[in-house]
Amino acid sequence: MATSDAQALNAFGSPVKTGASRFERKHAQRKAMAERGDLSQLKREGSDRFIPSRGSSTGRLEISKENPDDGAAAVTGAGDSPSASAYRQALTKSLGGDNARILAYKNKPKAANWDKVAEIGTLYSQNRQGAKINKKAFRHVAQQPERILDAPELLDDYYLNLLAWSSSNILAVALGPAIYLWNAADGSIDALCDLADEPGADEEDYVCSVDWTADGKYLAVGTAGGGGAGGQTQIWDVEAKKKLRSMDGHSARVSSLAWNNHLVTSGGRDSAIINHDVRVQNHAIANMVGHTQEVCGLTWSPDGEVLASGGNDNLVNIWSPNAGGEIAPTFTLTEHQAAVKALAWCPHEQHTLATGGGTADRTIRFWDTQRGVCRNSIDTKSQVCSLVWSPHEKELISSHGYSQNQLCLWSYPSMCKMTELTGHTARVLHLAVSPDGETVVSGAADETLRFWKAFAPAEKKTRSGGGSAGEAMGKSSSVKTIR
Repeated sequence: MATSDAQALNAFGSPVKTGASRFERKHAQRKAMAERGDLSQLKREGSDRFIPSRGSSTGRLEISKENPDDGAAAVTGAGDSPSASAYRQALTKSLGGDNARILAYKNKPKAANWDKVAEIGTLYSQNRQGAKINKKAFRHVAQQPERILDAPELLDDYYLNLLAWSSSNILAVALGPAIYLWNAADGSIDALCDLADEPGADEEDYVCSVDWTADGKYLAVGTAGGGGAGGQTQIWDVEAKKKLRSMDGHSARVSSLAWNNHLVTSGGRDSAIINHDVRVQNHAIANMVGHTQEVCGLTWSPDGEVLASGGNDNLVNIWSPNAGGEIAPTFTLTEHQAAVKALAWCPHEQHTLATGGGTADRTIRFWDTQRGVCRNSIDTKSQVCSLVWSPHEKELISSHGYSQNQLCLWSYPSMCKMTELTGHTARVLHLAVSPDGETVVSGAADETLRFWKAFAPAEKKTRSGGGSAGEAMGKSSSVKTIR
């Protein structure tokens, strides 16, 4: 190999020496123009974008007056002309600060106060530990009834009250002129009475309302009368299957009843409300005047001090009948736009009453009966026929007619709908709750009774000798005929 070739190979690994590139030459030229302040020349070239000089470590933005004709702004380096320096000082003074540091990001951010962050984290963890988590918010509710009973001749009449469940676990059902008793403990069915079998009975007479005493020993029965005669309020001894007495006072059918110790209150189509004292011969001790049409809902407060009534005149009346004679309502509530049959006192809040309106109203309202004001209302989109509260949780069930024919389980006071229970093919006119507070029975115009495991059980409960309704009904969903 020749000497010149060896030298060429050895030089292959050495750095290549080249002249300045076109970009570097162009950048140097533009830098020199910028330092001279010749921006007009830069604009005329216009071939490439302007690349400012990065020679200044302070990044100051200054305004030069060396070319007053074109008012150009220059980005300068280390050296300032006297006029530019004076102008910059005047501008700084007028702005009230050092504008030389507008684009200089030299101040470091403050360090995080980790002690404060730790303090907030500790506070959050303490609040979380003390928070109460509601584990029952997503409680499962069975969508199918546990039992179905056929109830032939259950009247399709919105204004009647034909279902009642006693504290002794006996369900009373009025079917036309007859009353049947279903024992939830053993599933047996007995006939209590048939108005057609009584001496001098009218074939048009039928049962309009039923209600139990608190001890479950006696049943009050309201009748239609028939033949132009007024309805009666009858008292029956259930164990002996014997009628103890019949009380008059109404000129039309007795469509609603409510017990309060030794008093039984009756409401009729004649718009009258009568307090009957069953201990004395002259039983009618008070007459409450406040409705103009049929009284289809009656209920006493848990303490027995206040009576609530609902009528076909769209009114809810609150009474304090602590004396005899003729009594006027304490409050008349007029917000409902249809007949009010559904009435239920809240077992968890004193002086709270829930009411439901008919087809033209469809709302559930909650009242403060001490002040006579509506606390809350919700549109259910369907006729409200009946209401019952859970004795253990802040929940209530409403039954509906046109047009859904369903039951709705609500959480109170939010009124969030927890679930809907469907299966009835006609409006669900009646509701009753079992003594243990877990099972709700619904009676509908489709002539069936359906038993739903709808409410949560009590956290601590003692089982009585009679057993619960759920134990008697078992796990099967059988169909049986009341009579």
